[in-house]
Amino acid sequence: MGRPDPEEGQLPAPVKPPDGGWGWIVLLGCFVITGFSYAFPKAVSVYFKELMKDFHVGYSDTAWISSIMLAMLYGTGPVCSIMVNQFGCRPVMLIGGLLASAGMILASFTTNIIELYLTAGVLTGLGMALNFQPSLIMLGTYFDKRRPLANGLAAAGSPVFLSSLSPLGQVLLEKFGWRGGFLIMGGLLLNCCTCGAVMRPLDMGMKRKMGKAQDKYEAKEMLPIGGKSEEGISTTDGTKKGKKAKKKPKKGKKLLDFSIFSNRGFIIYTISKFILVLGLFVPPILLVNYAKDTGVPDTEAAFLLSIIGFIDIFARPACGMVAGLKWVRPHVAYLFSFSMLFNGLTDICSARASNYTGLVIFCVFFGISYGMVGALQFEVLMAIVGSQKFSSAIGLVLLIEAFAVLIGPPSAGRLVDALKNYEVIFYLAGSEVVLSALFLGVASYCCLNRGKKEPPLENNPTAGAGSDTEEAESDVQEAEEHSSDNHQPAHSTDSAVVVASEEANHVAEEQRGEGGGCPAGDGEVLARDGCNADQMVERDSF
Repeated sequence: MGRPDPEEGQLPAPVKPPDGGWGWIVLLGCFVITGFSYAFPKAVSVYFKELMKDFHVGYSDTAWISSIMLAMLYGTGPVCSIMVNQFGCRPVMLIGGLLASAGMILASFTTNIIELYLTAGVLTGLGMALNFQPSLIMLGTYFDKRRPLANGLAAAGSPVFLSSLSPLGQVLLEKFGWRGGFLIMGGLLLNCCTCGAVMRPLDMGMKRKMGKAQDKYEAKEMLPIGGKSEEGISTTDGTKKGKKAKKKPKKGKKLLDFSIFSNRGFIIYTISKFILVLGLFVPPILLVNYAKDTGVPDTEAAFLLSIIGFIDIFARPACGMVAGLKWVRPHVAYLFSFSMLFNGLTDICSARASNYTGLVIFCVFFGISYGMVGALQFEVLMAIVGSQKFSSAIGLVLLIEAFAVLIGPPSAGRLVDALKNYEVIFYLAGSEVVLSALFLGVASYCCLNRGKKEPPLENNPTAGAGSDTEEAESDVQEAEEHSSDNHQPAHSTDSAVVVASEEANHVAEEQRGEGGGCPAGDGEVLARDGCNADQMVERDSF
């Protein structure tokens, strides 16, 4: 009747990533969320000149709006991890979509820059953070073999949305002003709620709820109509509730798992990412001004960022496909190290570019390397900690990256003001990225022996989940057997089920009288006074 027949003697296996199916819809939602999260803080910059005129503030004051958004995106990582572990991905994403939209809508009614910081900065930034992290967690849940490709496709949302939201923002600014543009942007952010709604949880929770309702329906069908039927249903429910209450403490889940810091691979990854972020975002931020100082016209200088974005769109999915190859995926950390090394050397080699052609060549290679880094960064983290601990790991990593984001670009800007020389900044940024690449590659190589021992341990959470599933199904079967013992289904319409139940009970009584052991065989697994659920699971595993 919609569930596997328990008489087949097979307990349902733990849920595995489908690597497709509804996962493609989840991937589409993650693509949109990633696009909004990374591109929106940059796209808002088209409104800065109008905000400067209306509020009589400087460029640095309006730039804090984007900085606050990014700080919220990175700095609230642990908060997102706690909420996801407590409530699940879908509710958190729905709340995040509402907060992001409400922030921009309220920002359209603000009267000073401080109110903009609180609405467009804090509220919208928090909303996007509550969407970004759970979407990555769900992506890792639905994909395993194709996960590198899925991460690459999802990461492509950033350049696609950046190339779309910036022109759209300019059109909205010209037709409706910055207030109307903020209002419409807030409406667009409601699409985050749609993306959150499609994040269907891939676990046994829904199956257990459906199984409980199905048990009641089967009890009504099989037991006599009247008081006995109601009594049988209440007995079944009472047995399940009692078992559930006893086993509930075992299923306690940490809100934030700090045990990942005992993983050497995670420590290496975190340190390398911190060094990477110090220099990764500096070149694209300073590129336009650098081009203008070399004599490039304004329109052509702005087009350089479009070149990076266009190359980035194709580089991320392509890198994801390469990382998914069976002979490359076991060494994805080294591929990530190579991509960082490629990016850092590109920065260093472009420091002496003195004409527009040289800057275009730099943008092409920077777009390729930047796309590779964006496609691999979360794939490597998933491979290191596993999907079970990824929700806690990404929150802690983003928090650590938040400090690097607040240190790197502002420090580069101050050095430009002090030295009036972009060449030194590009050398410094490239050196930081190269250092992070070398650290990741060398440290990973030195810890290879440790890494070979870790994969069996990573399977333990999955095995534990399977054991919980089997225990739950055993509880359901035990309750059904207990109910069938007290009330023989003499008036059942399904005679085959009645005969099977009576035969199973007869075999169980004979074996209990002889040795008190558990009934064995290919038939239905029975749990009586002499056989507990643990014994059932152990026997059934053979």
